Amino acid sequence: MSNRTLSLDERLYDYLLSVSVRETDVQKQLRAETAADPMAVMQISPEQAQFMAFLVTLTGARRALEIGVYTGYSALAVAMALPDDGELVACDISEHWTAIAGKYWKLAGVENKIVLRLAPALQTLDQLLAQGQQESFDFVFIDADKTSYTAYYERALRLLRPGGLVLVDNVLWSGAVADPAVSDQDTVAIREFNRQVKDDPRVVLSMLPVGDGLTLLLKKQAGW
Repeated sequence: MSNRTLSLDERLYDYLLSVSVRETDVQKQLRAETAADPMAVMQISPEQAQFMAFLVTLTGARRALEIGVYTGYSALAVAMALPDDGELVACDISEHWTAIAGKYWKLAGVENKIVLRLAPALQTLDQLLAQGQQESFDFVFIDADKTSYTAYYERALRLLRPGGLVLVDNVLWSGAVADPAVSDQDTVAIREFNRQVKDDPRVVLSMLPVGDGLTLLLKKQAGW
């Protein structure tokens, strides 16, 4: 029994994966290929991907937005959870990494649900807003450059329908956010973002120690 979140050693973490994670062969193959990449640390964990897919299903999301794709593991999980007529707008700037993503999206049969936007994400988000797509998304995942988190979040809230969900990754930043001796730009940006959203009256908030820290933000509806 414990009144605080458990620390997971390797044995307990392996147990968690063994009794809860349901990965398809395509998901496993994508993780295996990504593991050879020098930046593989950027890929989310399988239990986080499954949790995100669970939330997509739970909320009945039909239209999703991802800011930061990398090799496409999180997008794959979300797209698989969307209905057949669902859509995921995926934002990234890397042709190399998203080419890997596209290969596995096709293998999984979800490429028709994913619209890849290869451009700076702020540019894409501003285009969506200019096209009148305010409050047209049900689910947003933010996992890109940390110094732009606040800018992404503000645009995401405008694009999200009331009652929609924003997920923000890396909010615990390997523990650096709690270390006052660490003051690089990314860490400072995440600290500031965490402080801002804690008291944001527009959302209901929950920060979870999943992966590298995951914040869930539910956009309030009228009367909440």
